[in-house]
Amino acid sequence: MTAWVSKHKNLFLRALGTILATGLIIFLIRREGWNQITDSLKQIPPAILLLALFFALISRLLVSFRWHVLLRSGGVTIPLLRTIQLTLTGLFASNYLPTTIGGDVVRLGGVISLGYDRAICLASIAADRLVGMVGMFCAAPFGLIPAWNTLGAAHVTLSAMPPMAKKIAGFIRRLLDSFSIWFKQPVALLSSLLCTWGNMIFIFAIAYILIQGLGEHVSYALIAGVWSLAYFVTLIPISINGYGVQELSLTFLFSHIAGLSPAVSLTVAVLMRVIFLAASLPGAFFLPSVMAAVSDARKGSP
Repeated sequence: MTAWVSKHKNLFLRALGTILATGLIIFLIRREGWNQITDSLKQIPPAILLLALFFALISRLLVSFRWHVLLRSGGVTIPLLRTIQLTLTGLFASNYLPTTIGGDVVRLGGVISLGYDRAICLASIAADRLVGMVGMFCAAPFGLIPAWNTLGAAHVTLSAMPPMAKKIAGFIRRLLDSFSIWFKQPVALLSSLLCTWGNMIFIFAIAYILIQGLGEHVSYALIAGVWSLAYFVTLIPISINGYGVQELSLTFLFSHIAGLSPAVSLTVAVLMRVIFLAASLPGAFFLPSVMAAVSDARKGSP
């Protein structure tokens, strides 16, 4: 047992983080009262929930277009429909199979199984991640400024900054190395960034209409800032696919920065997760064929 835990330490720690974060969410629900949460849910008209799901599906398509642009500009002549299928399959794997296989692994295995260059495909996924981070970074000031004014300066130990800065610098350096192909193609880079911004517009719109449906109001710009801050918190590898951590960070930021009640904040955070889980379900239809192609590719490799 000890050997297994040592070998799978990262997975074990993420699972533990997910359990702790989920426990905190349950604690918040009990503190606020389950009836208050369900009453908030009942306020949202079904039409708004359907519109939110539609926005989520458009968001997933824009994420697919972003990766497609990077693949094609890297010399991978993959059809758009296949890119969409692989992206949706990866999203489904990330959301529903987090302990056994990752979405990026599914995407990479699927595109390699089609006979495309492994290095370019791997670099395109790293670039896809980086473009998404850059897009969210553009929206971060809309949340950082009100967060600073509301919460004050964060108390960070100065002695912890140098090693932290080194880790961040190393991470950025590795990403930039894999990103070098697309620096020579500014049009493709800009196109992928536009896809990211389009994806963000619909994500923020989902939160906006859900909050409106709950009878509250938060400016679209502040929602963009809050979501981007929660996005970067979720990148910290302390839970599986950000489960629990995303909901807790959104609940905290919406209640402390946007001024929403904890019940409404938690309702929006949980609904956002459920909506994106539902939007990734189409990937289940393509998962068997993608996994079969990956398996065949492995058998055929020397």
